Amino acid sequence: MKPVIFGLSGPTLTANEAALFREADPLGYILFGRNCIDREQMRALTDALRDLSGRTDLPILIDQEGGRVARMRPPEWPAFPAPAAFAALYARAPSSAIAAAKANGQAIGAMLAEVGVTVDALPLLDVAQPDMTGAIGDRSYGTDPMQVAALGRATLDGLAAAGVVGIVKHMPGHGRAQVDSHLELPRVDASDAELKIDLQPFGTLAHAPMAMTAHVVFSAWDADRPATLSPTVIQRIIRDRIGFDGLLMTDDIDMKALSGTPADKASAAIAAGCDVVLDCWARMDEMAAIADRLDSIAAGSRERLDRAMVGVGKPTDIPFADLIATRDQLLALA
Repeated sequence: MKPVIFGLSGPTLTANEAALFREADPLGYILFGRNCIDREQMRALTDALRDLSGRTDLPILIDQEGGRVARMRPPEWPAFPAPAAFAALYARAPSSAIAAAKANGQAIGAMLAEVGVTVDALPLLDVAQPDMTGAIGDRSYGTDPMQVAALGRATLDGLAAAGVVGIVKHMPGHGRAQVDSHLELPRVDASDAELKIDLQPFGTLAHAPMAMTAHVVFSAWDADRPATLSPTVIQRIIRDRIGFDGLLMTDDIDMKALSGTPADKASAAIAAGCDVVLDCWARMDEMAAIADRLDSIAAGSRERLDRAMVGVGKPTDIPFADLIATRDQLLALA
């Protein structure tokens, strides 16, 4: 198994993709809107990926946050509120906001499990700052670290109750970035003391099964390399200080914040201490080059993967409509 998660080009698995994936045996896959047409098609696609890998607990990821970040969309699937909706309720009724976030997470998880998706890239634990990039914006659970952690925990618990794994992101924090890492490399010059605020939600949820890195330079820790490519940030901050021992994946290595060839970036991320590389865009030449460059997954990373996927496919049976009704009744309090 290679420590990489690949994207797919369309709603079905192509012959060329199947041949490459069979040889490379990637750790998992990630789906986007181009892969999500309807329930029957998605279930057939995810079943085909499981059959190809021979793993029933195969990580099949999606970014289904709610609000503007949603790959499964109406009219086939319902819309979900952005995370900021739960932050607004928390300001008035914290316990109600936590209950609403858990019901929402479980409803999202149930929708994903129905079509065979096993991992959701949610929740964001990025603490909002007044001048943060709009790329985060209403995706954040707020400005208070305790609030962010509480709503993030509720979302993780909701997903887990549906038999779906959550990913906390973007470790060690994207809230101070003033530019969009999809387009350029953000640099954060806050002091170590100031950055303690950003680390708090991640430390509170250090038990999370999976996490995603931030393509952000933190000059207080490593002035030359973004967190994704920094052995210092990954070991000293993420592993030691935050205490995270789950599966650590990169954000998409195709984002413009990182420079170099896809294979170079993938190799550097693994060398820095990431467990797995995320490569989203299904370009055959790039995927082949990454697979050729990477060695098989390290034993420690495989153990983290197995631990993260233990709860997959073990849902608590609560009707989807009841979860949505509970969430909406609580959100109406805001």
